[in-house]
Amino acid sequence: MSHRRNRFLWKEASYGGGTGTSVAPAVNKVAADLNRESMADKLTFMMGEYAAEFPTDRQYARNHMWALPVGDHGYRFGFAAYAVRLLQDVYFLDWDIAASTALTERQEIGQIESQKAEASLYAPISGTLTAINETVLKDPSAINVDTYNDGWLFEITGDGSGLFNPAEYLKHLTAVWEVTQRTIKGQMNG
Repeated sequence: MSHRRNRFLWKEASYGGGTGTSVAPAVNKVAADLNRESMADKLTFMMGEYAAEFPTDRQYARNHMWALPVGDHGYRFGFAAYAVRLLQDVYFLDWDIAASTALTERQEIGQIESQKAEASLYAPISGTLTAINETVLKDPSAINVDTYNDGWLFEITGDGSGLFNPAEYLKHLTAVWEVTQRTIKGQMNG
């Protein structure tokens, strides 16, 4: 796979770079109702056979990062299960930024390498970077096994008004899923 094609996958799949897609319900079933038995605090999005789960105690960014409020006007960010599934087996993470850096939304902030992609990473909101998870930087395996806790990436203090609530994020996933599938299939056939 070429680096350019992988970057397209991540950026287009993240920000919904397609044009007005419609998603066939048989292909993409959104299980937006709560599984009240054991996961009343999570929502599920079906990625084919894979169920990507999303805790409802946080918000989500267009580029498939979760945002958990911390402190005054701050957010801790990590990859949502959707991103982890697309990337599969993250083994390298690098940042082009340091703490106290002022960021703009969609600013390139680092790179990631995984079994499926090499991609640039972009700031999910505008603000000031306040912390980087040094443990994950040294060993990114926590992204694969505990993305919603120990696999967090960084913290930003800033305006989170553009973040999605969990239900809005599921709608966003529905809108970008068809483009993502076409892109993945094109890479497998290209």
